[in-house]
Amino acid sequence: MYYIPGPPLSEFVSIFWHFKGVEVPNAKERVLPTGSVDLIIRLDSGRSADSGIVGPRTRSVVIQTMSSYELIGVHFRPGGGFPFLKFPMGNLQDAGISLGDLCGEGHSQRLLCMMHDAPTAAAKFRILERSLLELAGDRLYRHPAAVSFAMRAFCSGPHGSAAEIAEKTGYSQRHFIELFRNEVGLTPKKFHRLRRFRKVIEAVQRQTVVDWADIGSSLGYFDQAHLIHDFREFSDLSPEQYLRLRTPFINHVRLAD
Repeated sequence: MYYIPGPPLSEFVSIFWHFKGVEVPNAKERVLPTGSVDLIIRLDSGRSADSGIVGPRTRSVVIQTMSSYELIGVHFRPGGGFPFLKFPMGNLQDAGISLGDLCGEGHSQRLLCMMHDAPTAAAKFRILERSLLELAGDRLYRHPAAVSFAMRAFCSGPHGSAAEIAEKTGYSQRHFIELFRNEVGLTPKKFHRLRRFRKVIEAVQRQTVVDWADIGSSLGYFDQAHLIHDFREFSDLSPEQYLRLRTPFINHVRLAD
């Protein structure tokens, strides 16, 4: 079940989601990076250490899947997680913190209990939404317009290099990189490359025969070797391996046999 919050959270949060007791076909799966931030809460566990916020990842990770569990989560928009932290988002690149570290052990235990006792997913969403608003306080605003401009450029399509986009913001390279990393969690160059890789994944999602050279050229890669290099860095797979091992869920890939 999914829920899209209203303003002001909607500017920072893409979606709330809830899954319970989903049967999964693979004991382990590889999860591809998105460059976004996720809050994942295990409602089948009363320990705050089992829940937490995961910062923007730049590499794939292997997870142990479960056939009996209950999870609720928040998928933040790219660059949308920073109001909920009390430190720069860049500190969470390829890292995470527990729910207790995020909002305090006492508050996290109360939150877990309230959501566990809530009778419906909709009620759980309302509790989590109120909690996020309290956690953000008066920080629900975008920082410099330069970061928002760059995010739109990176997410909409190939618009030159990260350096060219930084130049258009009016900030020095060094200052822009610091502003961007503090809010988004990645350097502009890394985020730009990761978003381009994501567009490749999206472009081939429903294809069985792929012209990788054509895909790469349309998304700004110099050549097919350039595309393969980024593919391996971000997914630990070659493009052809991805096609063979992908699942119906765009971010999840089976492990090689």
